[in-house]
Amino acid sequence: MNSAITTSYALGLPGLLAIAGYGVAALPAELDGRWRVALLVGWLLHAVAIAVDISGFGTGTAGARFGFAPALSVTMWLVIAVYGVESRFVPLPNARRVLACLGALAVALALAYPGDLMPQASSRWAPLHWMLGIASYALFGAAVLHGVLLNRAERLMRAGRAAAAGPGPGLPLLRLERLTFWFVGAGFVVLSAAIVLGALFASPWRWDHKTVLSVLGWAVFASLLAGRQLFGWRGHRATRWLYAGAALLLLAYAGSRFVFEVLLQRAPGA
Repeated sequence: MNSAITTSYALGLPGLLAIAGYGVAALPAELDGRWRVALLVGWLLHAVAIAVDISGFGTGTAGARFGFAPALSVTMWLVIAVYGVESRFVPLPNARRVLACLGALAVALALAYPGDLMPQASSRWAPLHWMLGIASYALFGAAVLHGVLLNRAERLMRAGRAAAAGPGPGLPLLRLERLTFWFVGAGFVVLSAAIVLGALFASPWRWDHKTVLSVLGWAVFASLLAGRQLFGWRGHRATRWLYAGAALLLLAYAGSRFVFEVLLQRAPGA
């Protein structure tokens, strides 16, 4: 009984505090800049919650836990980290409240669905493969965030609201577009490394739903980068390809794990 209570506190307390921090950061008022402190506190507590959730530290449970919700939680933590660094140099208005809400939702999902226990990996390269996969999720997530801001700015421009067309002072459309494709390119490199590593060291290699969707997502991003380079794709055409590739990647792991863990209520095959 005491062990169960300790485990509950170890898993739940950092997550609940992180949700509270993100909640303050999501408030509409600027709070004299204190929202930055709230976002930072929420982000740090989010990191603690991830460490406890994945490692089982302080819960008496050996081995790593992982699933669709922890994967989304780590992804959102990395995206918020990118935003925290980038917002110090370029303005990204309206992104803070959206990211704070998504961060709180990701933590809540990880509390509700902590994933399955994985005592040991099938390969010594498996942890690196997982880390690269999550890192690619985060980079493409940052690209999607910038793509949404880019589409919004273009809509405002077409509506004739030139004063509000840019996503913020000092961040013109072309610069935002370059940032979007920078994240796409970085995510593509990391995803390529994750797929190659999985193909070389997976035991055995299987063409399951996760592999097929990941490769399809990789192909979409490769087409997007090629179209950008060869045909100058930009604007809504480029962001449609970006959203399609991101959706395929989301389905590849988080989506399929959601189906198994929540809808079917059973662990997916190893």
